[in-house]
Amino acid sequence: VQLQASGGGFVQTGGSLRLSCKASGHSFRSYSAGWFRQGPGKEREFVAYINWSGGGTSYADSVKGRFTISRDNAKNTVHLQMNSLKPEDTAVYYCAAQTSAQAYRRPNAYGYWGQGTQVTVSS
Repeated sequence: VQLQASGGGFVQTGGSLRLSCKASGHSFRSYSAGWFRQGPGKEREFVAYINWSGGGTSYADSVKGRFTISRDNAKNTVHLQMNSLKPEDTAVYYCAAQTSAQAYRRPNAYGYWGQGTQVTVSS
């Protein structure tokens, strides 16, 4: 499966952005998906996870209550709605997919990655 992330941009503190991850090449309903981010000089970190049906989600503590992950399997798309953005949310955001639901907070559990989309939050 190929993944294409989009929706990043520049926003002020407190603003919102909606990221999208479009899958192609295979039925996306066979995959669970996650969003990760990597800030300047930092390691890639887990942001959010959603299982194949959309019935199970998980979030990093740093984004819980502000970010919402969702999916539309009919459109082969996963979204990340980001509200109340903070400067520390500034990073390149990556979507990823895996065929199971194992160790979903770890980047190396995912076999498929999108190209990343930049999110910049100004103070």
